[in-house]
Formats: sequence, C-alpha cells, structure tokens
Amino acid sequence: MTIKTLAKSLRETKKTALLTIFFTSSEVVFEIIIPLVMSRLIDLGVDKKDMSFLLITGFILLGLACMQLVTGLCSAHFGARASVGFGKNLRNDCYKNIQTFSFANIDKFSTASLVTRLTTDITNVQNAFLMIIKIAIRAPSMMIFAMIAAFRINVRISLIFIAVIPILFFLLTLIIRKVHPIFTRVFKTYDKLNNVVQENVRGIRVVKSFTREDFEIQKFNTISKNVYTDFVKAERIITLNGPIMQFFIYVSLILISLLGSLAVIKSGNNSALGLTTGQLTALMTYGSQILTSLMMISMVFAMITIAGSSAKRICEVIEEKSEIVNPENPVMAVANGAIDFDAVDFSYKASGRPVLKNINVHIRSGEMVGIVGSTGSAKSTLISLIPRLFDVTNGSVKVAGIDVRDYDLDVLRSAVAIVLQKNELFSGTVRSNLEWGNPQASDADIAQALKAACADEFIDKLELKYDAPVEQGGTNFSGGQKQRLCIARALLKKPRVLILDDSTSAVDTATDAKIQHSFRELFSETTKIIIAQRINSVRYADTIIVLDDGKISATGTHEQLLETSHIYQEMYHSQQKP
Repeated sequence: MTIKTLAKSLRETKKTALLTIFFTSSEVVFEIIIPLVMSRLIDLGVDKKDMSFLLITGFILLGLACMQLVTGLCSAHFGARASVGFGKNLRNDCYKNIQTFSFANIDKFSTASLVTRLTTDITNVQNAFLMIIKIAIRAPSMMIFAMIAAFRINVRISLIFIAVIPILFFLLTLIIRKVHPIFTRVFKTYDKLNNVVQENVRGIRVVKSFTREDFEIQKFNTISKNVYTDFVKAERIITLNGPIMQFFIYVSLILISLLGSLAVIKSGNNSALGLTTGQLTALMTYGSQILTSLMMISMVFAMITIAGSSAKRICEVIEEKSEIVNPENPVMAVANGAIDFDAVDFSYKASGRPVLKNINVHIRSGEMVGIVGSTGSAKSTLISLIPRLFDVTNGSVKVAGIDVRDYDLDVLRSAVAIVLQKNELFSGTVRSNLEWGNPQASDADIAQALKAACADEFIDKLELKYDAPVEQGGTNFSGGQKQRLCIARALLKKPRVLILDDSTSAVDTATDAKIQHSFRELFSETTKIIIAQRINSVRYADTIIVLDDGKISATGTHEQLLETSHIYQEMYHSQQKP
C-alpha cells in the first residue's frame, strides 16, 4: 500500500527514472564485457606476442571504456533528475493535502510532525529512490551477469560464490531486523525535537523575559541526546555490514586466487585442459564485481530500512482524508448573513467530551451579536461551526437558511470572515497581507478597510505606507496594530458574516468604540458576531449571548441581561471597579 501511494507521485519522473534504469543496465553490460575482452587480450595477445591483436583489442577496450563512461554519466544525470523530481512531487502532494485538512486533521499530526515529514522524511525517501533506480538495478544485474560469465569460465571455482551469498543475505537480514525498530522510534523523537525548536523560536520573547534560556537548552539537549543515542545504536549495527562484506570479499578472492592459480599451473595455461591466466584474471574481476554488488545491495537495504519508516509517515499525510468535504451538488451562493443554530451539540473526537450542548440561536442578517462567557465556555468553538471549520455532532448550523454542510466550502468561507484570537500576519508587506482578503483590492478599498479598522492612524505615518514591510508573524507591529490590520484584512472580503473572536482585546476602549461605530455605519448589511471579554465591546450589540460551560445561560440586550443574568452582572460589575 505504501509503495502504491508513493508511486502516484512519480508522474513526469517516470520517463526519467526509466532512462536511468536503461543507462544503468547498459553500463553494467559494458562492465561485464570488458573483463572478457581483457582475458582474450592476455591469452591471445600478451602470451602469443601478437601485436596486431593487442592493438585491435586495445582500441576495442578503449571504446568499451568510453561507452561505459557515457552510460554512467547519463545514468547519474537522469537519476539525479528523477530523484529530485520525485522529492518535489512528494512535497507538493503532502502540502496540497495538508491544505485540505480540517482543524481535527491538523491536531492529529501536530505542526512539528508535519514539518519533519515534509523535510527529513521526504529527503530520506528521495535518497532511497535514487539508490533503488541506480544501485538496486545495477547491483543485482551486475551480480547475475557476472555469475553467468564466471560459471562459463569455470564452474568449480565459481561455486565459491554460491556458498558465500546465502551467508551474506542471512547476516544482512539480521542487521535490518535489528535496525528497523530503532529508526521507527527515532523519527518520532525528531518530531519532539522540532516541536521544542518551534515553540522556543515562536516564544523567544517569553523565554527571555522569564530568563528560561537554560531550561530550554536543557530540554533541547535531553531530546537531542535521545536522537543521538538512537542513531548511534542504529549506525553501530549498520556499520557491521561493511566489515562483514569486506571479510567475505577478501576470503572469496583469496580462495579464487588459490584455486585458480593451482588450475592454471595444472593445465599449463591451457583453457582446453583447465584455466588460463587471462581467464583467472577475468574470474578475479567477476568475483570482485559479484561481491561488491552484494555490498551495494546491503547498502540499498540499509537505506530502504531508514526510508521505510519515513515512507510510512509520508503516506499517512498523503492518505489522510479531511473530515470536512464538499457535498456532491453544493450550493454556490450565500444569499445573506442570517444564522441559525438548531439543537446543536458538538464534541471533539479526541476527547469525546461534549463541548456545546443544545445550542439554539437565531440571528437576523445584518445584526450585531455579542458573545460573552468565562474562559473555556466554548465561545470560539461555537463560531468555528459557522464557516464549517468543524462539523456539528448533532443538530444543524444554517447560513441564509441553508445547512452549512450543503454549501461549497470555498463559497461558504469566502462569505464568512473570521478574525481569530491569535492574529497571524505573514512576511511581506502591508498590502500583500491585506490582499489575502481581496487580491483585486484597489488602494481606495484598502484605505476604506484600514479606516474602518482604525489602522489608518499608524499605517499613514509609515514612510512606505501600504508597501511597508511586515516581518514574519508581524513582529514589527504591536499587538493592537496587528489586531487592527487583521480586522482590515477581514473587511476587505466584504463578507456576509464578520466574526471577531476577542480580536480587539489589545486595542484601547476608545479605538474599540470607533471600530464598532464603523461596523454599524459602513457594514450595516453584514452580520457581525463579536466574542469579547470586555462588556464594553458588546454593550451596544443588538443581542448578547451569555455562554456557560457550553450552554446558553442567557440572551438579551445589555440592559436586559443586567437585570436577568447573574453571570453577566458579575462580569459587568467586576469590570466597572476602579
């Protein structure tokens, strides 16, 4: 199954891989022919002192050597192209499939694990593929052809190879069985190592502010040492392969030399009676080729053992199917921003614990709705169901009267803009980040969105304005500035539904009020859902929903909830204290 999955990524590299196999096989043919011609050169040219034969045969050998060189170069060229192309396709296929993942799929793997699979694992498979189309073709072909040629020269001496080969295969199998579980374990440890690095780099400001550098170094060293220990153990076993192979190669060559020399002396250098000097030379060459081929095969098996674990991990990513897919005949337009939650229950598959319970909410198109509640009351989970980032466990979520599961995913998500708690800006410019909302946005559109998000206050002061650089993660902007840029990006989509998930928490109350006023004035037809910890952020909403432990505790306007909701009263009074 793994091979079948990986084979789909060959595509245009199939032709290049086949050319590699052709030129590798051709190179082997020339390597097999050369010792035969050499034996004739010695027996018929050198021994009989025939200069014309020597010259003719010498030119033939030179031509064969040139052909071997050309086929070898072609094999290396096409092999490199095939393996690099295969690696590129694997990365593209993995990355493309990752883009289809739902949040649940991503949680299943972890970010660090996906990075390892797209880098280290694919490199391992790419290297193994190169060895397979070159050495795995070359070595067995060389061994088979050399065995045939050797047996044609002298059957009795060639039986030495028949005795040695089974022993070597047995030892090789033993080594692979010992090494494979170690490499399976070490790549999982790699995931942990990448996770530590990723966390440390992203949170470097926190690490430094708490002076936890030594702790982070120790944590990294512990995992790094585990990787080192496993690799040393695996490499120690694999390196046994070299000395074992060398030992049997030299033993075999010594036996061939000894038995061959006796046969030459006994026959008086007469091929009709036994063996000639030229034939003995050819046998020695073939013996070296056979045993070297065995060593190459062992190297291939060792590489395949390492790559085998990587291949399974890559296939897990490629074969993973998103839990959220388009319906067969999707609805291709969102008419308005009306939202209905009908008896909605939701549980995360990992825990199975109910997170939302019997949610019934009806929001008219164009309304401004506030959602408040304590930390962990499932506010973010609730709004994640609207653009179908998760599917409900029971009940239904409808937008414009149609179940979100009936919409085309791109159409639905284009109509719903979310500004999440974790504001993410990408390296580039202010303009390139805003154009995520609308790639065709004009300067006038950008200016309007920035003004509505109160981001024009600081963007207009920048020397390059819209073309000002944005560092990775937006680290050259403050938390409040990043939030306002993300709001502007969402507004450029001109969505039917705008969701702000606590995305004005880093903004001062005056600016927060300006933003909400802009929403009412400029986006009156857009349904606005605001999740907030501050009562002032939702105070003037048409409806406020109070969530408590995944259930709706109360709904109403600010004034109504101050009279009827104990939770809302506590939140309000705690925030009004000096």
